[in-house]
Amino acid sequence: MDIDSLVERINELARKHKSVGLTEEEKAERAELREVYLQNIRKNFRQQLDSIEIVDE
Repeated sequence: MDIDSLVERINELARKHKSVGLTEEEKAERAELREVYLQNIRKNFRQQLDSIEIVDE
């Protein structure tokens, strides 16, 4: 699942949660999707940190 569709589904579940509430299955799906999203953010951040090169003058 690409990041755009992941965020879209998370937002869809958030809107539904505000309007009518979520079933237990949807709550589990939301938690799983959030974890996948956070893992992606952490991985990208780690890659950015790893690519930083410190140069002393």
